[in-house]
Amino acid sequence: MIQQIDAPLRDDVRLLGNLLGETLKQHAGQDLFNQVEQIRALAKGARDGQAEAEKQLEQLFLSLEDDEILPLTRAFTHFLNFANIAEQYHVVRSRRQSEFDEQAPSPNPLDHLFQKFKDRDISAEALYQQICELKIELVLTAHPTEVSRRTLIQKYDGINDCLFKFDQQKLTPRERQAVLDDLKQLVCSAWQTDEIRQHRPTPVDEAKWGFTTIEQTLWNAVPKFMRELDSMVTEHCGQQLPLTIAPVRFASWMGGDRDGNPNVTHNITQEVLWLSRWKAADLYVRDIEALRWELSIEQCSAELRAALGQDHPEPYREYLRDTRQRLKATRYWLAQKLKGEDADDSQVIRSKDELLQPLLLCYRSLIDCDLPEIANGKLLDFIHRVNCFGIELLKLDIRQESGRHRQAISAITEYLGLGNFETWTEQARQNFLLQELQSKRPLLPKHLNEPEQSLIEHPDVQEVFATMRTLAEQPSESLGAYIISMAEYPSDVLAVLLLQKEAGIQQALRVVPLFETLKDLDGAAATMQTLFGMHWYKQHIQGKHEVMIGYSDSAKDAGFMSANWAQYRAQEELTEIAKKHGVQLTLFHGRGGSISRGGAPTQQALFSQPPGSISGAIRVTEQGEMIRFKFGLEGIALQNLEIYTAATLEATLLPPPEPKQEWRALMHKMTELSVQVYRQTVRENPHFVKYLRTVTPELELQMLPLGSRPAKRKVSGGIESLRAIPWVFAWTQIRLMLPAWLGTGAAINQVLDQGQKAVLEEMLHEWPYFQTLIDMLEMVLSKSDSHVALYYESHLTQDEDLKALGEELRQRLRDAVQTLLALKGESKLLSSNDVLDQSMKVRKPYLLPLHLLQAELMKRRRAYLAERQAENTPVDHALMVSIAGIAAGLRNTG
Repeated sequence: MIQQIDAPLRDDVRLLGNLLGETLKQHAGQDLFNQVEQIRALAKGARDGQAEAEKQLEQLFLSLEDDEILPLTRAFTHFLNFANIAEQYHVVRSRRQSEFDEQAPSPNPLDHLFQKFKDRDISAEALYQQICELKIELVLTAHPTEVSRRTLIQKYDGINDCLFKFDQQKLTPRERQAVLDDLKQLVCSAWQTDEIRQHRPTPVDEAKWGFTTIEQTLWNAVPKFMRELDSMVTEHCGQQLPLTIAPVRFASWMGGDRDGNPNVTHNITQEVLWLSRWKAADLYVRDIEALRWELSIEQCSAELRAALGQDHPEPYREYLRDTRQRLKATRYWLAQKLKGEDADDSQVIRSKDELLQPLLLCYRSLIDCDLPEIANGKLLDFIHRVNCFGIELLKLDIRQESGRHRQAISAITEYLGLGNFETWTEQARQNFLLQELQSKRPLLPKHLNEPEQSLIEHPDVQEVFATMRTLAEQPSESLGAYIISMAEYPSDVLAVLLLQKEAGIQQALRVVPLFETLKDLDGAAATMQTLFGMHWYKQHIQGKHEVMIGYSDSAKDAGFMSANWAQYRAQEELTEIAKKHGVQLTLFHGRGGSISRGGAPTQQALFSQPPGSISGAIRVTEQGEMIRFKFGLEGIALQNLEIYTAATLEATLLPPPEPKQEWRALMHKMTELSVQVYRQTVRENPHFVKYLRTVTPELELQMLPLGSRPAKRKVSGGIESLRAIPWVFAWTQIRLMLPAWLGTGAAINQVLDQGQKAVLEEMLHEWPYFQTLIDMLEMVLSKSDSHVALYYESHLTQDEDLKALGEELRQRLRDAVQTLLALKGESKLLSSNDVLDQSMKVRKPYLLPLHLLQAELMKRRRAYLAERQAENTPVDHALMVSIAGIAAGLRNTG
């Protein structure tokens, strides 16, 4: 989120830039500093259209020795990271300033929304009821788009703290100097720290990264948010919120997402589950120590005295002694488990209720004794945390690909002499699974005696069984959903339920099919209709179901516009079918940071969903670097909790209008053409894959130790085998941004040529869905740069076929820009978004050198590989830093 480029933000950017300059002079030498300044001046000239400046830059970079490049890439990457820090802190500053100015609009979107509800005659009772029933779950995932190391992120947090201290009005000169010294030390420390991890993070490292986000910001932001919400609800609805609600909760995929990631095993999942509970217990031990220190009060209710079983001068402290002891015992037991040792588990806390009830009793007692000031202090914050984070900190989702479950069931049917399940018709599969789900006997004997080559002994099958057994051993509160990626058939859902039953899972995890390709999205409603039509299944789900909509693979498969419309239609149809069957549907949105993976400002994204599809409940993934941008600072975390709540409430109580039939027909027409153009280029052009691998750093991305997951689903293969994230990341690095616009511009252009501009304008003004689609397209086109893309191409290939394709792609990009401007009736992109326009202008002098350096580094690396046949080259490190720097400069990378 970027605010107006005003004086305080400019001052912060300049301050951090100057401190980095001083650090360069002192620790890397005057020559490097002079070189950086020269490059910056030339890049500014190139930004302002001086062709000679860019030529000079190119010549300068060609003349550099290998070892001279790394300090330069590091310097420009740091400039961009510091610009991000300044922008992020500026959001917090602006929010605080608006609270001082009574004339300024409130920074809290809930304030405006409550007024809007009043104006639209939404009753206080209806609003209160809806807030009490809100179920917003944000699912943290470690998709490999977070390029910054945790070590550096902590230093960046320190820089933020310094900027905050500078804003305090009454710093003495000595205090001010002390903050400046701290800031210098942090900038210097960041410069002396390697930006690139030495090793690819493990799934456990990723999970710890998620826990850090909770501990550092959300642990404090959640209670603050709940107090704020309660105060507003009391004002507008005349009653306080119940003490046991948590409108926003958190879950995680880190350590549970095994789809295409062989590094996530049942042992890893178990370790992460124990670690998560250990971290929760550790944080609660700190809280209860502080709480007991505060509750030195003598006065208590008869209920508390009865629970204590004695008179005591400090009844609260004495009563909470047992809870503290149990938390410590829980923490110790989990620590022993993590070491592979056993310990006494008789005092272990196994459910949220065991922790919550003593706190609620203390609260009731304080209220009864007319001590609300004390009840609503640390104790209330503790209660809010327990409601939100439970005993598990983050509920762990499990994700696995549908083919692995089919393989496991096939192993069982073959063992039982029933043939191969995978070769059966879909109806035969459903019949078998339903019959076994209703059977009282186990499917398999406890001890299998089968030759080693049988399918049931296959490591993949054994891993599926072991995962299910691991889940059976967990407290059910620790677990979230079981997500089936690449779900196609009703039997895919039933298969997971049967595997859970066979493993002895007492309280089955809710099974969530993930529909992600165009074909699967189109078939999603039919699949759910079949499931809801099964008597046993309908009874099993007890009126509630969750379905996940995938953004990444559908966009890779069909292009941005077609995937987007398929997602919208699938949600409409699913909402309709659930309504017909009396099922409360929760849609789980698998969004990424980039536009082609569903990224969009939260409020806009949620309000542009089909009417009725958000009925007070929603789940959304927060992926990779977006976790840090949205929850990395307490003030921003608080703001994002408000935004999610406001967006969900508005979409529920004041849903957007139903699209007109004419709009639907036009969308259908445009997406048909869009997918045709997209696939003609991506799948049918014989040179496309070679172009991707020659001109973009797609192959080089695989050496960057970003996440625990491999970059490809299969070792060999073309576009199909490439994961959606590296696919987007590669095009972003060269600024072609192809996945987000290819096909879309051509489709809109054809409709404009057919004289239907008036209908498109009507859609743009009256339909939030189409408005969001166009806004996102404009944002991504503003970040594209065909000139930069051409530089990579001219630097990295002499192949005439590839050059011809490159020219065609750049022409399509230019056409897409012209089409969008024609539709909006504007002369330049971002005419109505000056903030983003300014932000990109500020970044350009730092981004351009990184692009030119990266192209040169790719060329050198490939030459080394051709000569030496070695795995590593002298320029690898600098290349990885350039990738990280460009990602930081463009923000939404993958």
